[in-house]
Amino acid sequence: MRIRDQHALTFDDVLLVPRRSPVRSRRDVDTSTDLVRGIRMAIPIISANMDTVTESEMAITMARLGGLGVIHRFMTIERQVAEVLRVKRAENLVVEDPYRIAPTATVAEARRLMDEWGSGGLLVMDAEDNLLGILTTRDILFEDDETRPVAELMTPRERLVTAPPGTSLEEARKILHRAKVEKLPLVDENGRVHGLITAKDIVKRRQYPQATKDEKGRLRVGAAIGVKRGERERAEALIRAGADILVLDIAHGHSDNALDMLKWLRDTYGEDVRIMAGNVATAEGVRDLAEAGADAVKVGVGPGSICITRIVTGFGVPQLSAVIECSEAAREYGVPIVADGGIRTSGDLTKALAAGAQSVMIGSLFAGTRESPGRIVQRQGRRYKVTRGMASLGATMSRQDSAEIDIEQVVPEGVEAMVPYRGSVVDIVRQLVGGLRSGLSYAGAYTIPELQANAEFVPITLAGMQESKPHDVEVL
Repeated sequence: MRIRDQHALTFDDVLLVPRRSPVRSRRDVDTSTDLVRGIRMAIPIISANMDTVTESEMAITMARLGGLGVIHRFMTIERQVAEVLRVKRAENLVVEDPYRIAPTATVAEARRLMDEWGSGGLLVMDAEDNLLGILTTRDILFEDDETRPVAELMTPRERLVTAPPGTSLEEARKILHRAKVEKLPLVDENGRVHGLITAKDIVKRRQYPQATKDEKGRLRVGAAIGVKRGERERAEALIRAGADILVLDIAHGHSDNALDMLKWLRDTYGEDVRIMAGNVATAEGVRDLAEAGADAVKVGVGPGSICITRIVTGFGVPQLSAVIECSEAAREYGVPIVADGGIRTSGDLTKALAAGAQSVMIGSLFAGTRESPGRIVQRQGRRYKVTRGMASLGATMSRQDSAEIDIEQVVPEGVEAMVPYRGSVVDIVRQLVGGLRSGLSYAGAYTIPELQANAEFVPITLAGMQESKPHDVEVL
């Protein structure tokens, strides 16, 4: 038994000391950061792999804003793959494998596929992959006969505007504008389709210039997997679907189960897959995961608002101290740190980054947004959304293998709760990033690495924390 000499601290225990600043405008600072080795983001924010936080809608929005979303794993492999594909297809330079339908398919089938895929148009193609036409939502919008074949309603090949393979985005933009159409199939001289460029994708590129994208212009997305042997099938399916990062999802990441899975992934896929592993709260945990092949390490044992691991088990490290210790170890390996849990304000975000994290993962703060899964509920005239820790009783019993679980043996390490409905996550992210930009200016820093180099923390008392909040007034 031993007791560490230094008191462990969390975000409310400290403030950052202001420094002389050369920053003349918040617009001059750079909030970009390393997501994992080899991938950067414009903003240092990731939405958590929780079933009340991140599915495809949240992941698409986060990537467009310059961050990332991690699709949770508490669903079938097939559904998780579908969620990843929905993100990867949301935007493209060129849609390499456009959605298609046979000319004999019915209107009912076309509507079902459009709804399932979230697509406003389908290429009508024969069995030899020759382009016959395009069917859009407009073509079937007022069609009452559900059994009518799509060949009778499509825009036929001879009336389509097409372009050859290799057409640039700028050339495509001019063609779409001149022809006043929204979809441009890339067709060779033999009538074979090589891809599709859409007006929507060109508009999105202008609307979200800082979006987190891969080399093909597709939005990046992470996907969570577990550590049991059966999760190897999930990992393989997600990699095939194009997930940019696999997130090893286990509460105690410094365990042989996590290390074994990590080593298997690295041995099986080499450097072709990026892996974020965790969670840990010590330098030793970071070192072991980094040496096993992690491209980023998540830090945080028990800081989340709906996590009760520290109460149930007695284990954990206050988050600020955990991030400081882990980031020092991570620098030896060049591995980014993700501060996971405890972020409530832009001030917490700034402190986590100043302490050495390259990004933060946010759960409950995003759970109440329009983009998170789940319905809005009314209670006493106010609107809420439900959130829950992934080790809560409800989350445990809702898993695929719940039939094998003895409820009397379950010891929850999370709770279920309601959070106020907060509108779009876009507004929350903009507030967080705006506060971070101000924080960088107070530190005299233009970048996150400069913030870390300049950071000086000062411990505060409870009175100091109260002084930091509105006081002696009635807040409107």
